[in-house]
Amino acid sequence: MSSSEGNPIRLWLDDIRSAPVGYTLCRSVNEAKKQILRAEDRKAKIEIIDCDHDLGDYAHDGGDGIKLLDWLAERQTCYPVALHTMNPDGRENMRREIERYWR
Repeated sequence: MSSSEGNPIRLWLDDIRSAPVGYTLCRSVNEAKKQILRAEDRKAKIEIIDCDHDLGDYAHDGGDGIKLLDWLAERQTCYPVALHTMNPDGRENMRREIERYWR
């Protein structure tokens, strides 16, 4: 068993801000999906996915942050999610999706 196998992870999805200590930085939705799939393959607990909405120059790689929530809801893998977006409309849309599917 490798040292990373089974270790819990925290993901930070943001195009600009650095990840807090203890988080894995993902700049795009597709990068976050890859990290989630790797964690699932290792049977690692996903403790939190902390999302920005607007992913600027990285939106071409999977869309804005809400697209990650769409993907998680479609798969019925509703891991704990936090929102750190400064976009009030994006935050509200993401919050509504979480309220709808994360029960």
